Amino acid sequence: MSEFTLADLEAIVHARAHSGTADSWTAKLYSSGMPRAAKKLGEEAVETVIAAVGGDRGELVAESADLLYHWLVVLTVAGVPLNEVMAELERRTGQSGLAEKAARDRA
Repeated sequence: MSEFTLADLEAIVHARAHSGTADSWTAKLYSSGMPRAAKKLGEEAVETVIAAVGGDRGELVAESADLLYHWLVVLTVAGVPLNEVMAELERRTGQSGLAEKAARDRA
């Protein structure tokens, strides 16, 4: 059995977003545009933080899954493929996080 990846989820999100299916949450959220998709992402981020602080492992796993899903919906609405984000993360691994943050702060 192969491992489920973010790329797999991205493909599902993309297919459902463009399906036009009336009973698809993904299609509905996608068609609502960036303000709605970004709002949902923010809500899921807050819920993930609350779960992390609360210490409930199961809740943290569930909220993290919701967060990643909604993040991929936002990327899809923006037309940003996951591989661009992954390439940026890969680029950043060549330096320390503190050095990378300092470089951003100066820009």
